[in-house]
Parts: sequence; C-alpha cells; structure tokens
Amino acid sequence: MSLGLTLYQLVARREPARVGGRAERPAGRLVWLHAPGSGQARPLLELARRIRVESGHPVLLTAPQMPALLPEGVIWQSPPGETAADARGFLQHWRPDAVLFSGGELRPAMLALASERKLPMALVEAGAPHLPSGRDGWFPGLLKATLAKVDTILAVDESAARALRKAGAGHRIIMTGRMEEPSPVLPANEAERAALARQFATRPVWLAAALPEAEEAAVIAAHRAALRLAHRLLLIVVPADPGRAVPLAARMEAGEGWRVAQRSADEEPEAETEVFITDANEMGLWYRLAPICFLGGSLFGEGCLLDPMEAAALGAALIHGPRPGAHGAAVGRVGAARAARSVASAADLAEALSELLAPDRAARLAQAAWGVTSEGVEVTDRVIVLLRHMLGEG
Repeated sequence: MSLGLTLYQLVARREPARVGGRAERPAGRLVWLHAPGSGQARPLLELARRIRVESGHPVLLTAPQMPALLPEGVIWQSPPGETAADARGFLQHWRPDAVLFSGGELRPAMLALASERKLPMALVEAGAPHLPSGRDGWFPGLLKATLAKVDTILAVDESAARALRKAGAGHRIIMTGRMEEPSPVLPANEAERAALARQFATRPVWLAAALPEAEEAAVIAAHRAALRLAHRLLLIVVPADPGRAVPLAARMEAGEGWRVAQRSADEEPEAETEVFITDANEMGLWYRLAPICFLGGSLFGEGCLLDPMEAAALGAALIHGPRPGAHGAAVGRVGAARAARSVASAADLAEALSELLAPDRAARLAQAAWGVTSEGVEVTDRVIVLLRHMLGEG
C-alpha cells in the first residue's frame, strides 16, 4: 500500500461510520454507477435507463440524494464511506461487474479494493480530480496512484483533461463532452394550452417561476418598468408558497393598481389583466405559454427552486440570479452556452426583462437553452459501447 493511501485511510478512520441498510442484490450482472452530486446523477439516470432497455442488466446508482424518479430496475443507495471496511463491505454485498464513476471525485479506498478484485472501472464526464469533500491533506502521490487504477477516462472538456493529465492520468484520457440527460419535458393539457394561447393572443408574456416572498418586490419592480415599454405585458406568477397567492394579489392591486387574476379562484386572465397568479401543479403549461422565465429563488433566495432544464426544454428564455442552489450544474451549462441572462439585482432583472421583450433576443436565448437540453446523445452512446466492452459483451 502506498504512503499516500495509508495516510488517507488513517484520516478516513476518524470519520463517523456510515449507517443504513442495503437493499438485496438482484440476480444477474450488476452495473454500478456513482455520482458525487445531483448534477452528475442526472446523466447517470439516463444512462441507467438505457442500460436497462438495451441490455436488461440491473443497475446500482449511488448518489448523495435519492432521485425523484428512478427508472425501473435501478436501485439507489447512498455512497459508501471511505474506510477500507466500508469499501470492503460494499463490494462484498453488491459484487458489481463493472463500475462507472462520474465527475472528478476520486475515492482512493474504494478504487484500491476494486482494483484488487480486477473490477473494470472507468471515469465518465470526468472533471478535475479531487478527493471527497472534507478530505484535503498531504497524501503523497495519491491522486496519480488512484487514477492509475482506472481503465478509461472520458473527460468532460479540455480544461478537465488538462487537470487530469497534471494529476498523472497520462495518455488514457479521451475528451468526449457531456452525456445525455433525462428528458425534462413536463406534460401539459394541450386543450388548456391552446385555449389560453388564444386568450393571450399576441400579448407578450413572462413567467416568475417558484417566486419566493423575498423576490416579490424585485419582480413587481421589473414588471412595472416593462409595462412602460409593453403596456399589454402579462406576468404569470407561480408563488413558491401557495399561501402567498392571496396576499401577493392584494399587494399588487393596492400598491400598483394592477388587475390581478387568481387561477385558484377560477378567475381568467382577461385582456385587461396585468398579473395572473397560478400554482406549481401545471408548470409544463406555463413554460409553454411564457417565452421568458425568471427562475425564482436565484436572486435573493436559497437558490433556484425549480430545475432550469424544464423551462429550457419547453422554449423559455431564462433569467436567473447569482444563487443557483442545488441546480448549479444546470445553471452553469446554460450559462456556458450563452443560453440565459444572469442578473445580480432588482434593477438588473428589470433591465434583462426589458431587453428580452424583443422577440428576436428572447428567441436566441431560448434556442440556445433548448440546444443544451438536447445535447449529449452521442456521448451516452459512446459510454454504452465502453460499458459493453468492460463487460466483455462487445
């Protein structure tokens, strides 16, 4: 055992042991997919679905949080601890036939034991290599020795490839890009959509999705400013807290003199209505009807409360603040593709909305965002071929 790994395991032993039961191992050849965070779990969910459809192998997914929807035949477990005992118990129970680690997180204890068992391993969507959070320290040669145990490394971009080479990965790196993610297209009642689209006619529309109370003033100010440019502009609000619908309507009516309709009261957005307050049960409908979407929670809240990809997949031009929260990976992707407008203040929000009222500008953002949601199919295909090779099936 190398000095770096010995020191690392000594540090890991001081951490609390992982507790929790394990599901029963299914029969057959088992593929293990590991995601260090929710951003990496999304493409692995789509990969797991493809594995199930194309080969029928059961799949184990380890990730910090259980995904809202698991494909049939996919088992979720929280990641094992990083002591030798945790890794040994995990591998003895699950006995995987191949493993794909995603992101840049390396787990030296697990990879060392898996290598001893001659378990085929690869890194996919690999980023800059690092140890699990909280395990910084001086571990001589540990990253290089750990990377040496991985058969294939598929880097997410050139920056990641450089970091991997610098860490000692050598020439086993292939730059592929990102994998496909599960389709985020939310359903909607088509008859309802068509009826509301006729009602809106040619009115410009924008949406404040999952709006927290802390951001209500900013959205009101932005709508007030934009109405000076487009007096027929309609704001659709989906409050983060449904209990805010009535007081928010009263605030807008008393403070701004606006006509406000509430869907919960069976009120319709008439031609004179300036604000339509709805609920989160029909987000697929509102994304289809609003060409511009502000991501609530991202400006003064705890972070985006809804998945930006759901709005992007339905053709919305995105506006977001500096706080992505749990959706940092998705916000980063649309930002890198120049597919969203980032704002840092209430004044910025008003300016961004006014700019995007020009249909051509909103359309450019929306098209770029849609492109982000549909990329990665070829990369996932390549990972499927790699996995077949690892299993000796192709």
